[in-house]
Amino acid sequence: MTVYDTSIPGAAALGSPPPRLRLGLPDLVWALAATHFVSRAGAVVQSFLVLYLTQEQHLTPTTAGAVVAAVGVGGIGSQMLGGWLGDRIGRRHTMLVGFLGTAVAIVALGSADTVPVIWATAAGVGLMADLFRPAGSAAVADLPPGQRIRAFGLLFWAANLGFSIATVTAGILAQHGYGILFWINATASVVAALIVWHRVPETRPATPNQPRPALLPRLLRDRLMITMVLIYVAYFTLFLQTFATLPLVMTADGQGPAAYGAVLALNGIIIVVGQPLAVRLLAGRDPSTVLGVSMLLVGVGVGLSVMVHSSVAHAGSVLVWSLGEIGIAVMFGATFADLAPADLRGRYMGVASATWSFGAVFGPLVGTVLLNHAGRATLGAVCAITGIALFAGHRALGPALRCRAATPDE
Repeated sequence: MTVYDTSIPGAAALGSPPPRLRLGLPDLVWALAATHFVSRAGAVVQSFLVLYLTQEQHLTPTTAGAVVAAVGVGGIGSQMLGGWLGDRIGRRHTMLVGFLGTAVAIVALGSADTVPVIWATAAGVGLMADLFRPAGSAAVADLPPGQRIRAFGLLFWAANLGFSIATVTAGILAQHGYGILFWINATASVVAALIVWHRVPETRPATPNQPRPALLPRLLRDRLMITMVLIYVAYFTLFLQTFATLPLVMTADGQGPAAYGAVLALNGIIIVVGQPLAVRLLAGRDPSTVLGVSMLLVGVGVGLSVMVHSSVAHAGSVLVWSLGEIGIAVMFGATFADLAPADLRGRYMGVASATWSFGAVFGPLVGTVLLNHAGRATLGAVCAITGIALFAGHRALGPALRCRAATPDE
């Protein structure tokens, strides 16, 4: 029997039948999951960008870190622009612009051969590659609250299934040169755009013809949102050591791109296997507790990753920080959706997504400086201490988060 949910925004606004549900989620979510899978399965450049820059372009680790940070600089603008466009021109059109723009930018980066051009095209990749994130998150936030945790969980699961494929494939291909990685990445972005074009409807809620509220005045009054943003900037600065400094310490230990690809693939496998179970186990738990414990696990796990030397030890540390990453993924989107006013939903989700991009700027810069000047033991200790501090901070926010979830749009 076909089951319909008429509570989904826009379900009958244009006289069309309400969306069909599969496993309790509308077709919109499954289409978004397909775009996440395809785009991540083809996203073979960014995980290996540090190695490409140091081995093929012969840049120093610090310069390579600055280029990776340029992707993050572009990503900050991308998240904010994506949120604004999602509220202005719609979620669907914003995702199309992002995926097609990524295809162009990634080819330009692979063709660049001087440091200024590499830096500029890297910023362009960041500007385009993350446009779809706040728009897609806003589309999920447009769903009824009861569907959000499972929907965000499915998107994360699909992305990591693709990520597992990407890391294994890229690790093998990178041994024969990095050029093909850029073309695979661009093709995947085009395919993701085609899925959006054919399968993703517009979900932006209809609003009266009146001036839209400005983001900044509302945001500056929202102390809980600002505090959450600061916590997650610190968290992603910590987490992104897995892409910024982990490949460098593994290379220093004589482990090449294939070994690093295997580590990332293990992370993806853990998530693909464990995340569906985590959604069922954690969905009814207190978000601040889940998020705080998850950040603690990531801090300890990443700290171990940059200090250990053997493949077995790396595998153990990956297990620890992957479990923390799963907990963050289960609660992150739904928690920020509870904070977002309906008329600023796209822009609030853009601010939330921008915390990743700020982390992508600070992570490579802070991580490579600590690694080069203080050593990997100090870097590992700083990661663990950061995890402990984030745990304490998130636990302290628990009452405020519970109060906001009970009284949305206030």
